[in-house]
Amino acid sequence: MARRTFRVQAAEPLLDIGSYARRGPGRRDRLSQAQVAQISRTVKRVPEVMVKVLSRASNDFGSVGRHLGYIGRHGGLPLETDDGEQLQGKHIARELMEDWDLDLSEHRRQADLASANGRQAPKLVHKLMLSMPPGTPAQGLLAAARNFLREEFALKHRYAFALHTDEPHPHVHVVVKAVSEDGVRLHIRKATLRDWRREFARHLREQGIAANATERAVRGQTEGHKLDGIYRAMKDPNRDSTHMERRVGMVATELLKGDFRVEAGKSKLVETRREIARGWQAISEILIREGQQKLADDVRRFAEVMPPPLTEKERIAAELTARARDARPKERPVGR
Repeated sequence: MARRTFRVQAAEPLLDIGSYARRGPGRRDRLSQAQVAQISRTVKRVPEVMVKVLSRASNDFGSVGRHLGYIGRHGGLPLETDDGEQLQGKHIARELMEDWDLDLSEHRRQADLASANGRQAPKLVHKLMLSMPPGTPAQGLLAAARNFLREEFALKHRYAFALHTDEPHPHVHVVVKAVSEDGVRLHIRKATLRDWRREFARHLREQGIAANATERAVRGQTEGHKLDGIYRAMKDPNRDSTHMERRVGMVATELLKGDFRVEAGKSKLVETRREIARGWQAISEILIREGQQKLADDVRRFAEVMPPPLTEKERIAAELTARARDARPKERPVGR
């Protein structure tokens, strides 16, 4: 049977800050109640949700089984499925994969590979992680994840998930079958993730958990993952860290030679920041006209303290410089 392609229809950002900075016919001059609520959450720095796609090894039958075993802690944790069952045990992963007919999908995949002319094999599943910062109630997070997954995938794509609390930030691992029961393949785009973050945040708030979902640029953030992840990856040989090792090594060499060069994308980063700053200013003016002086003041202060826009190389250089400075021996006061 031919496989159709299913693309999640994701909405535009609820709070497109840049649009408020633009002059002309398309400029916005009103704010909805939902937008005001999100502005308030953003400037108060309400915790941001994370919806992450784990991309490695999602197109191989054996790797899917290993991942299901991992999220179920090899039988130690229950896996909850799309039909509400709680499954636990060392053999659950294989039973689940057979129930999802992933063994048949694997046979089709092998047949497709024979005529794929070097193209990458299609994914059998999508591996997701839903996460919140430390201190978030784990059971509330689990309930929100359950409701979110039911709304997004029930009666379409088979899925299973498990709550992990072994790290400071509670998180839910999810495995979603890539092809629906009707033979429709799910493709995840950036807009899809944006929409999922917004919906997951809504479900968290319904559980009484403060949660927000805004773009990084809107919050004045340009970094991807925390820099500490670079150094953890470099110290742990089991982590896939070769790319970041090369990046850190290159920046360190340039610093030592006094020949540090910023990436070409710096100018675009700076221009984006200018647009975001103008957008926040325009929103502050709209709020004043609508009689919301306090929130307008909060917006102005929020925009004033946004961190400077830095490229990845600049962030690495700043971190290396700070670490080198901290590693220097402290000078003893004279006379001691």
